[in-house]
Amino acid sequence: MESGANVWNCPFDYAEALEFDPTLKRLLTEEPVARIRLPYGEGEAWLVTRYEDVRTVTTDRRFSRSAIIGRDFPRMTPEPIVQDEAINVMDPPASSRLRSLVSKAFAPRQVERMRARTRHVVDELLDRMAKHGSPADLMESLASPLPLTTICEVLDIPEADRGQLRAHARTMMNVSLDNRDKAVRAKADMRGYFKTLTAKRRQHPGDDLISALATARDGDEVLGDQELTVMAMVLLITGQDTTTYEIGNLAYTLLTRPDELAMLRSRPEMLPQAMEEMLRFIPFRKGVGIPRVATEDVELSGVTIRAGDIVHVSYLTANRDPRKFDRPDELDLERDKPSHMTFGWGGHHCLGAPLAFTELEVALGSLLERFPELRLAKAPEDVRWNTTSIWRYPLELPVAW
Repeated sequence: MESGANVWNCPFDYAEALEFDPTLKRLLTEEPVARIRLPYGEGEAWLVTRYEDVRTVTTDRRFSRSAIIGRDFPRMTPEPIVQDEAINVMDPPASSRLRSLVSKAFAPRQVERMRARTRHVVDELLDRMAKHGSPADLMESLASPLPLTTICEVLDIPEADRGQLRAHARTMMNVSLDNRDKAVRAKADMRGYFKTLTAKRRQHPGDDLISALATARDGDEVLGDQELTVMAMVLLITGQDTTTYEIGNLAYTLLTRPDELAMLRSRPEMLPQAMEEMLRFIPFRKGVGIPRVATEDVELSGVTIRAGDIVHVSYLTANRDPRKFDRPDELDLERDKPSHMTFGWGGHHCLGAPLAFTELEVALGSLLERFPELRLAKAPEDVRWNTTSIWRYPLELPVAW
């Protein structure tokens, strides 16, 4: 069957708290392989929404990430966030080599060191919040400073440089058209910063993650200078803002669901499993990310995608696919399988997922343990949400105890 006569206009600007985007729900239900038009970039793209089809696109070699380089592909932001040499636009075997090297820096021993560091930072932040007294803004007190502090500690970035780097990352994520020139400058400035920093670590390695990346070996393979620069940059961008937002989303989800909150308080050992389910359930971004290009004709769910066509996937809809999940729109903290796609899938599954999950678990677990009476300090409908970024998160999250 040929599809695509119907082209869906998809601004993907839905931002009602953590409700699921009705356009995405319609696409999953009515046209699981659909032609879409996005706010920026040239032409149209396919959007694949079912779990199994998303898995195919993310693992089948006939769909190439590197083929988007140099193309003005349909996207959410005025300026592409991705770097042309970054691992997230590489295909195997080039990406496999890089992933193998980078995964050595995320070995269990390193992640345990990161867990200890995270716990220390969380304890300090919660001490400060307790001293401040009730009520407090959880975004300002915990969610905002924790991931930036942790990733900067792990990368050993000097404290004086952290604020500017965070500002650059936020500028690059902004979806406003008038932000384009600033985003180009922010990307260049951040790249220049990491080029200098990684060169220093290459010469004088320490205990940090950049040094671990610089010295990682797989046989005779090591990361090249440019690869190291881009990888450090990607880790900073993806390693702080997204975790900040997800801490806010996880806390909001629990604080607006008394039964689930009570269950976790009485059974804290359930936290890791409960978090996997919340990560599946929460639509923490809008729309789509980096697409792929079909390198030959491929049929998906009865629809023919032609060679050269751009293909986006939705991890959000894959996480809500009724063919894969029983009662997909219900939050069930005791749900066990199957795996969610919030950290991506296949060859582009998020390399920093172990660090992100560790941070989220330590932050949420410590918060619930430390503040047994924690509750929202305003009505859920009065919480203000971000509307200008590709991410969904509360701007403030006032809590009392």
